[in-house]
Amino acid sequence: MNQKEKQLGAKYIIEASFEIEGVVEKHDVIGAIFGQTEGLFPKDFELRELQKSGKIGRIDIELKSESDKTYGTITVPSSLDRAETAIIAAAMETVDRVGPCEAKVTINRILDIRIDKREKIVQRAKELMRSWVVKETQDIEKVLQEVSLEDQKVQPIQYGKERLTATPDISKVNEVILVEGRADVINLLKNGYTGILALEGVKVPKTVIEFTKKKTTTAFLDGDRGGDLILKELLQVAKPTYVARAPKGKEVEELDAEEIAEALSHKVPVTEVVNFEKYGELVSNLKGTLEAVMLNPDGAEVGRVPVSELVDRLRESEGVDAIVFDGIITGRLLETAREKNVKLLIGDRIAEGVKAPQDINIKLFSEIS
Repeated sequence: MNQKEKQLGAKYIIEASFEIEGVVEKHDVIGAIFGQTEGLFPKDFELRELQKSGKIGRIDIELKSESDKTYGTITVPSSLDRAETAIIAAAMETVDRVGPCEAKVTINRILDIRIDKREKIVQRAKELMRSWVVKETQDIEKVLQEVSLEDQKVQPIQYGKERLTATPDISKVNEVILVEGRADVINLLKNGYTGILALEGVKVPKTVIEFTKKKTTTAFLDGDRGGDLILKELLQVAKPTYVARAPKGKEVEELDAEEIAEALSHKVPVTEVVNFEKYGELVSNLKGTLEAVMLNPDGAEVGRVPVSELVDRLRESEGVDAIVFDGIITGRLLETAREKNVKLLIGDRIAEGVKAPQDINIKLFSEIS
């Protein structure tokens, strides 16, 4: 079936062969088919009418002549239903003369194009599926190979006399992240971080103490009670440069890439952490008193007043660096604190809609206690 016939939307193909006692041309055979089937059925079912309406496609004849005989094939595309197509095929077999010559037409088969199409679709689908599976398998193997190579390339090592878990580059970097254990090192490695050293317990190893003296260090600790204990130990024997904590109740080893980046971006200088240890005790003592304490840069108390008098007393005071009070941080207080160069405000809560200026550090009781 050629491309033009495919465009007719044929569902079936009638394939026939013929034998003619004499030499004839294609147009003779076609003429015989039209002529000798004419009148057998109602007019709208005659081949000429069916061809005009597109229900029968172009009749294709292939023939050759030898020894005063003509042999060949007839191909007729049909978009009629099965029964109607079978009737047309049977009518073609009634053709017994082509011109003056005796002829015999035999229907070889009626081909259902849709079945042929379905078979080709199924076959092609199998080929595509095989190709897909093979490619997918190759892709998976490639990924596994790449991950395996990466895993082999970067593995934690044991460092120092205490054989602490660390990244291979630990002796070369100038900035170090201190974590609690081996699982933390592996998680940070997996997420692309380097320069990591594990404390391996609450007691701070001498290797870590030496690192805090020579390198910029960030203690990245769990957000639980264990992290609190390790931080206290660190602050006593080996103050790191910065401190970062996992979200409350979570461990560094279970954080994803986004959580790790978020926690490290909020690291604070260790001096601020030391001061907050002191502030924590002060917050506990002030809760429920409705009082305010003003502190100088050395952390010494320079005034204790009722919260209701804080703004007025602050205006009269000099050298106030921080204020801790059992009250609400208001816009009026912030404006006055900024005028007096106060660096830190710690209050019970902040008034709705109030935004802190960049030059004043604001903390809430819930963040300190």
